Amino acid sequence: MIKILSISGSPVVDSSTDILLDRIAQSLKSAIPNTSKVEVNNIRLNDLMFLPCQACGNAPAPNFCFFDDALTDVYKLLAACDCLLVGSPIYFDAVSAQLKAFMDRCNCFRPPDYKDQQEEFRFIKIIESKRPGAIVLVGDNDGWIEGPRRSIAGFFKWVEVESEGLVWYRSLDFNKKGTVASDTKTLEEARQLGQKLGQLLNEKK
Repeated sequence: MIKILSISGSPVVDSSTDILLDRIAQSLKSAIPNTSKVEVNNIRLNDLMFLPCQACGNAPAPNFCFFDDALTDVYKLLAACDCLLVGSPIYFDAVSAQLKAFMDRCNCFRPPDYKDQQEEFRFIKIIESKRPGAIVLVGDNDGWIEGPRRSIAGFFKWVEVESEGLVWYRSLDFNKKGTVASDTKTLEEARQLGQKLGQLLNEKK
């Protein structure tokens, strides 16, 4: 079973962020010869109740985190997925608060002591191999994309995900949700990115 995890940091249901993530996921799925062997899990962070990172400083092993909340099951999906899709609107030149809080809570997926010299910080490295992934960002023509892009790229590195592409939608009307649905160019970019991810997953089988 090929497991795809799609995480949306948008607070708006059926937003352009959600639409693009779904387009990538469905295109990816169609690129797999036996689609019944593909599982897509869609997570909308705004629907979940969870604490922001409390900077505990110690390893929570054998658990993913000291706190057992709505992210507990998401951690399991993240650790097990073969491909990760992450999307966010751009707010104040950054990702949404929902996505930032989630990424911070994934701190324990890697050990802070890379040289393994501090016994009290010997976190378990949960993920051992790279997986492909993709980024969706939604902003406007004047928005600064590099900040949110680097934030998600850093998160990808932390959870062993190799970014295979970015779809950036420049919305011209933030009074309406889901306007990307009529933007054929951006939808095609998302479709092509999904096809690329599907081909990569086929090659890894």
